[in-house]
Amino acid sequence: MVASGRSPLIFVFVTRLIDAIGFGIVMPVLPQLLLSMGAPDIASAVRIAGLLLVVYAGLQFVCGPTIGNLSDRFGRRPVILASLFAFGFDYALMGFAPTIGWLFLGRAVAGIAGAVYVPANAFIADVTPPDGRARAFGLVGSAFGLGFILGPALGGFLGELGARAPFFAAAGLAGLNFLFGLFVLPESLPPERRRSFSWLRANPLGAVLSIRRHEMVLGFALVSLLYLVGNNVYPSTWAFFMSAKFGWSPGMIGLSLAATGLGMGIVQAGFTGWIVSRIGEVRAALLGLSVAAASCITYAFLPAGWMVFPITFLGAIQGVAFPALNALITRRVPANAQGELQGAMASLTSLTSIGGPFLMTQTLARFSAPNATIHFPGAAFVLAALLNLGAFIALFAQLPRTRQDAVAAAPEA
Repeated sequence: MVASGRSPLIFVFVTRLIDAIGFGIVMPVLPQLLLSMGAPDIASAVRIAGLLLVVYAGLQFVCGPTIGNLSDRFGRRPVILASLFAFGFDYALMGFAPTIGWLFLGRAVAGIAGAVYVPANAFIADVTPPDGRARAFGLVGSAFGLGFILGPALGGFLGELGARAPFFAAAGLAGLNFLFGLFVLPESLPPERRRSFSWLRANPLGAVLSIRRHEMVLGFALVSLLYLVGNNVYPSTWAFFMSAKFGWSPGMIGLSLAATGLGMGIVQAGFTGWIVSRIGEVRAALLGLSVAAASCITYAFLPAGWMVFPITFLGAIQGVAFPALNALITRRVPANAQGELQGAMASLTSLTSIGGPFLMTQTLARFSAPNATIHFPGAAFVLAALLNLGAFIALFAQLPRTRQDAVAAAPEA
């Protein structure tokens, strides 16, 4: 049965919202949980957290194309519902986990289930006419930003009740969403439109390597790579950094993460278009990258915890960087290659979600360990600032190639 009406899209919105809430809800309590499970200090805990993030992002990157191809073969509904059931199981497993090894098993399950965004996006394309897809994708995309605001705030509040409470709450939300889907989610891909499963098409590296076909975007892809790796300092180290530097509780960590998400959301939703229309895409990207570098340096040497909140809202201007970079890249690719380009950029983002957290967490661990020669918890933020500065320099070097008509005359591939 082909889906119609608003309920299926509402379900996809709720699915992405709960996905983001589930990710953010556990962040404030992760240091406390790992310490309670045997990690001897914050440095050891952050090393473990980095590996947990690598497992999650790595399996999501590898499994994304496979999950998408399975939905082309068997339909969207069974794949989406199976992923949601796995999410609920994962969070319950992590809530009951007796050892750190069980946490790794839980993150592996979550990484596989987290690829649910692929069939969810395909579902939107199935049920939405072409002229309405941009709006539908924008609506569903906003759910992730909203979830990243609500998740840490809820996680910080529940974390005051115990380090495991947010995991049980996330499991409950995922379970309710699964039940919701059983009643409102129809199948959107009829049998006659399905195709056979192919491992050759389920290749996660192929999308990244496709960037090489578009020589004009390679320099801009490098800028995006540096920025995205540096930006991983926030989700991967923030809770541990604030615990090590200021001794913050889960409640304070959750509140600060929610403030960060709110600031970024306001800038991206309300000011990016305004800024770009007045200073152009290149200057907007340079502005965002410079603010990103300055914010990271400021956090690294911050003398008092209360300063985090004003800096968070001022630093949110960095949120213009990636949309402006993406717009610059799309100008350099012909119309019939835009889908391939966006797939490649999505895969590149997934790769930075593997390498970035590992790099940032290990840097923080190295400089916050009890036996560290130089004790400096802000080291990861200094590294992030250098990466953003490198992105700024790399973009500045591309200025001769940023003519506004760069793609207007580009032939179709």
